[in-house]
Amino acid sequence: MARPLKRSFKIRGHRTSLSLEQPFWDALRDIADREKVPLSKLVAEIDTMRDANASGLSGAVRVFILQHYRNRVEDKTDA
Repeated sequence: MARPLKRSFKIRGHRTSLSLEQPFWDALRDIADREKVPLSKLVAEIDTMRDANASGLSGAVRVFILQHYRNRVEDKTDA
């Protein structure tokens, strides 16, 4: 797998960077497009939801993506 790619965002007035592998960037962009929100807003929402003591932002984004797709699978099996 390729090395993580770093991108910068402004969250609540401060700059931060996020390092993810390309498949995670693709999935995050896909989720933002489906939700019709800018990528920066989605990252800010994930940052707000995470337990700052438990994980870094990159890890929180990966868990968010995993949970998003798990929920979609569960929704399809419940239908």
